[in-house]
Amino acid sequence: MTEAAERPSVLFVCVHNAGRSQMGAAYTHHLSGGAVEVRSAGSAPADSINPAVREAMLEDGIDISAEKPKVLTTEAVQASDVVITMGCGDTCPVFPGKQYLDWTLEDPAGQGVAAVRPIRDDIKRRVRALLRELGVDEASD
Repeated sequence: MTEAAERPSVLFVCVHNAGRSQMGAAYTHHLSGGAVEVRSAGSAPADSINPAVREAMLEDGIDISAEKPKVLTTEAVQASDVVITMGCGDTCPVFPGKQYLDWTLEDPAGQGVAAVRPIRDDIKRRVRALLRELGVDEASD
């Protein structure tokens, strides 16, 4: 089996793909050291990343300023082993054989960085647990 075939794939989905799903994707990529294929998308993507989310992630040493919100596609879901929804409700397509997790998180839209920090920290904690579940070691800084 090739290395690519063994590499788990995770898709983070929220409505605007400007906050929660971007943080989930960034932490998964960062903490796995690239050992997990990561995607993020939104059912109604915003024009840009939430500035308070960008600032909160920078505080933790992760720069997501180059990221852009992306629209959720059927192909992205089909290409992922695990689909993590973060408040997108019934707009996420469901396919048999995929693992779906719904993370109930406060929406950072319209909030300042102080309100985003606990959401960021919750996502980081959940990503660490997900990596353990996937059998992926955390990369060292």
